[in-house]
Formats: sequence, C-alpha cells, structure tokens
Amino acid sequence: MRAMPLPVDPARYSAFLAAMFVMAITPGPANLFAIATGMQKGRGAALLGVVGMNTASLVWFSASALGLGALIIAFPKAFHVLALAGAAYLVWLGVKSILSGLKADNGEGGAHRQFKMGRSAFRDGFAVQIANPKILLFFTAVLPPFIDVDRPLVPQLIMFAAATIGMDLISMSTYGLGGAALSSRMNEPGFRRGFAVTVGVLLITAAGLIVSRG
Repeated sequence: MRAMPLPVDPARYSAFLAAMFVMAITPGPANLFAIATGMQKGRGAALLGVVGMNTASLVWFSASALGLGALIIAFPKAFHVLALAGAAYLVWLGVKSILSGLKADNGEGGAHRQFKMGRSAFRDGFAVQIANPKILLFFTAVLPPFIDVDRPLVPQLIMFAAATIGMDLISMSTYGLGGAALSSRMNEPGFRRGFAVTVGVLLITAAGLIVSRG
C-alpha cells in the first residue's frame, strides 16, 4: 500500500522553522510593542496585545494566501527574485541596527517611546501588526521560497501558518511578560547598544537563511 505524501517537504519545512525562529525572536515592531505594553500595563494587557497582533497576522495570512496560490501557478520563478529582495531588506535592517548600536547613546527609555499606548491592548496590538510592513514582506518574499509547487498548496499553508503563529505567540508573550524586568536594563546604555548589535546579527542571519532556500 502506497504511503500518502507529506503535506510539506521535510527539508523545506525544517529550513522554514529555522528562519522563522530567528525572525520570531528578533525585536521588531511587534515584539517592541509587547515589551512596551508589559512595561506600562502589566502582564494581562501584554497577553491581550499578543492576541491582537496574531489576529492581525491571521488576517494577513488569509488575504495573502488567496493571492499567493495564483502567483505560484502563474509565476513560479518570480519568487526567487522576491526572496532576494526580502533578504536584501533584512540585511538593510540588520546593518541599521548594528550601526545604531555602535553609535553613542541615543537617549533613555527607547522601548517606552516606541508606541503610544491606547486604552485597548488588543486593539493597539491589532493596529501595530496590521500596519507592520514586515508582514507584507513576509508573505511576498520570505514564505514563497519554502513553498513546494509540486504539492497541494492549502495543506502547506496550514502548516506554515501553524508554525508562524505558534512561534510568534511564544516570542511575543515572552517579550511582553519580560517587559517589566527589561525596563530597568534598557535604561543602561551599554546593554541597549549590545542589544541593537545582536538584533542586527540575527537579521542578517535570517537573510542568509532566506537566500540559501531561495
């Protein structure tokens, strides 16, 4: 009896998990929002903000998946170019982060001033993520190289969505719950500079993973 093929290619999925792990732990707008919410409103609000951000991610995922299938069928080779563009964008962000870390101290309380907090953490989180340009880039440049055009699209997207949302939930929640503890350290210039350099290295590493799979 012939075994049913797996929904995704194991090698591609493993590479995606590695790239997604790096991207999930990188302190972008979403993770910085989680930190700021935890600092200003506490654990409960931080978790509500995380739910709001991942609700927005699901909206993006659903909308992008509708167009992604048509693009894969019509222009399968175009995703190589998109992957290179996505990698270049991540390298640019990484270099900016490293340069900011190497510069002199740029003021205290940076994480506190990243976002203006509203009354609803869920609504604020949704707004931050729905307007996050990295989300669109993820679905147009990061995800496509890992899609196998010879396998059914929907099962692959479900597995990629599960990994993406799952890792984001863990990462964002960790940042949010650790916000209060980080608040005292982020006021230390040396720690903040080292943090920025580390972020830059992680972003460039993510770019290398994208190119290797693109």
